[in-house]
Amino acid sequence: MGIKVENVSKRFGEFQALKPIDLEVKTGSLVALLGPSGSGKSTLLRVIAGLEQPDTGRIYISAQDATAKTVQDRQVGFVFQHYALFKHLTVRKNIAFALELQKWPKDRIKNRVDMLLELVQLGGLGDRYPAQLSGGQRQRVALARALAIEPQVLLLDEPFGALDAKVRKDLRDWLRRLHNDVHVTTVFVTHDQEEAMEIADEIVVMSHGQVEQVGSPAEVYEHPATPFVMSFIGAVNVLSPDSTWKGLHHDAPAHGEVFLRPHDIELFTSHQQNSAAATVNHVIHLGWTIRIELTLDDGHPITAHINREQLSDLGIEPGQRVYLRARAIRSFAATPSYASSVA
Repeated sequence: MGIKVENVSKRFGEFQALKPIDLEVKTGSLVALLGPSGSGKSTLLRVIAGLEQPDTGRIYISAQDATAKTVQDRQVGFVFQHYALFKHLTVRKNIAFALELQKWPKDRIKNRVDMLLELVQLGGLGDRYPAQLSGGQRQRVALARALAIEPQVLLLDEPFGALDAKVRKDLRDWLRRLHNDVHVTTVFVTHDQEEAMEIADEIVVMSHGQVEQVGSPAEVYEHPATPFVMSFIGAVNVLSPDSTWKGLHHDAPAHGEVFLRPHDIELFTSHQQNSAAATVNHVIHLGWTIRIELTLDDGHPITAHINREQLSDLGIEPGQRVYLRARAIRSFAATPSYASSVA
């Protein structure tokens, strides 16, 4: 019950939302479409669902050509960011709605709804109305309703975007466990890198209507295929060719921008081989991680991440002069210009 996207493109007037895309989603996998606003990820999801028709290309679901099929005929469960629950119906009635339209027998509907209420951890709340639930509970109702029809694939469009950070974190953990239980092929859209890294088996990184890279969370983080992926997935410093970055690493390339993760920077209070001098601007405590914002002697800003133990050993304070050395760097041929530091 996988998904295959073959040469799919989509234009809205003068705006090219999707350039020709080829993509395969493995049966039973949990895949994230990750990218900034306007990258085409929600449009691609809606094309897969049948809510938008592609200008070119084909959509295959479970090896069947679904391009001309309606949303209902595709057996797709779709969950929106803002729940889209029926306010006048109880939780139980919301979940049962599509089953009643399909004229399932009443006893079968009851059994299915009871099972789903337990699955999404809402047992005992079936007679409540959406207004009587928290945001996290309402989103779980929306997921249960999408699962009610026993979909071939489950599509989620930024399902946790409207929730606060703590609830979002709890629901991410819950969705991962739920997927392990139901094994429905699932594609979800997000612009949250941490969310994609935490939940997905595979990440599809998108930018300007095209796919930049497809891979596991570890692959896209540790082996980015393009400067965009390197800059978008995780914190990164981007040092221009005219900075003193050449002193930070013995394998520094001769040309082009250098991409350097903050956690790959070593800090010293005295000069070391292959090190460059910098001044500490800010020391920001983020729990166990400490973010150190610095300026190289040539004026370029740079950010390093260390832990509390290292901070204590080094005794670093704002205004102090320190020395930086890179454990690892990346460069790309003919790179476009990116922000100098993303922390």
